[in-house]
Amino acid sequence: MRILVTGAAGFIGFHLVNRLVKEDYEIIGLDNINDYYDVNLKYARLNEAGIDKSRIDYNKFIPSNKFENYIFAKLDLTDDKNILSLFETEKFDLVINLAAQVGVRYSLKNPKAYIDSNIYGFLNILEACRHYPVKHLFYASSSSVYGGNTKIPFSEEDPVEKPISLYAATKRSNELMAYSYTHLYKIPSTGLRFFTVYGPWGRPDMAYYKFTKTILENKPIYVYNDGKMSRDFTYIDDTIEALRLLLLHTQKNETGGLPLILNLGNKSPTNLKDFINIIETKLEKKAICNYIEMQPGDMNETWADISELISITGYKPETIIESGICSFVDWYQLIYKKNYV
Repeated sequence: MRILVTGAAGFIGFHLVNRLVKEDYEIIGLDNINDYYDVNLKYARLNEAGIDKSRIDYNKFIPSNKFENYIFAKLDLTDDKNILSLFETEKFDLVINLAAQVGVRYSLKNPKAYIDSNIYGFLNILEACRHYPVKHLFYASSSSVYGGNTKIPFSEEDPVEKPISLYAATKRSNELMAYSYTHLYKIPSTGLRFFTVYGPWGRPDMAYYKFTKTILENKPIYVYNDGKMSRDFTYIDDTIEALRLLLLHTQKNETGGLPLILNLGNKSPTNLKDFINIIETKLEKKAICNYIEMQPGDMNETWADISELISITGYKPETIIESGICSFVDWYQLIYKKNYV
């Protein structure tokens, strides 16, 4: 099985590659290594997978010096010519499109980045799958598509026509685009609605990462909406195991046998104040909290109904929030002592 993983230098992509290379897959990873957050963290992730920063050049394959079944290329999804050429040459069996411009608040500052990457870039992936068919296309969607929905937990069958951020609008657009390509060109696809994935090697723009860093620096953290928010935090290892089982499922079924949309969450939301307390307990250090109003585009609560995921894979997330946060904090303190990033 030849698998393309886009966003391979990103948080989820990095962990997925490092899991799949241990099995009988040939993995090609892509990433444009943009500067939305510190590129040194992205290069450090690549280095963990055996990709030497000094060897990286645009649209050039770099074989891993750690895994013989992994190669990487720096390539932007908006580069339609080279994306099509890649699909023509490599003849992928599966595509896992995790590359995207992420972040709700950044979409207020730089909306064009979301249109370029999440709309035009995704269109190029769909077109490549159309001209060079694959057995299944997985792509990253988001719990953000549920917007201001008040019915909880969120189910894949719930209406999602009122996104409250441009980021959410682009992710919902991806789902609609994929649906039309599945209908018109018979491309089996599944949109993965990720619910606040966290853990080691995570993104610096995420709350758990910023809170840990800021508390250790004796600086105040900013707590939105007086802490009256909750998130269905999903540990990275649980997310990757669910993805691995979904891949196995597609191999056993001629058409993939998967729904068009699937929640990947933990089914156990945590209140923001409790979340901060867990970090404080692990750090043995109290946070200095500045309470501020709700930010535009933010959701009050996320909570995944994962009954569909369980029925397909038989897998239930195993990591409790206390354990997951401890693993992240241990990683954070170690990685910065080593000056990786």
